[in-house]
Amino acid sequence: MGETRPVPRRESPWGMPEGEHRQPKAHRCNDRAEDVIQACFEGNPFKTVPGPFKLFWQCMRSKPGEEPTEPYTYLQLDPAKREVELE
Repeated sequence: MGETRPVPRRESPWGMPEGEHRQPKAHRCNDRAEDVIQACFEGNPFKTVPGPFKLFWQCMRSKPGEEPTEPYTYLQLDPAKREVELE
């Protein structure tokens, strides 16, 4: 998940704090969650959801940079790549 995709912004009744220019970042497992949601609409959820959910759960329990590298089941995105340091 090296690349960052823009997060949609909504208008807030409180507006933006003065001088605050931080932009929200999508959670590192957001694409895995989207894959689970997509699986809900791909036929029998009892058959389509367990695989993507397992990868989502692994992602949530992993440390940053150690996310699962298995391909997404339904999304057409490249999975996270591990940066391997060669000595």
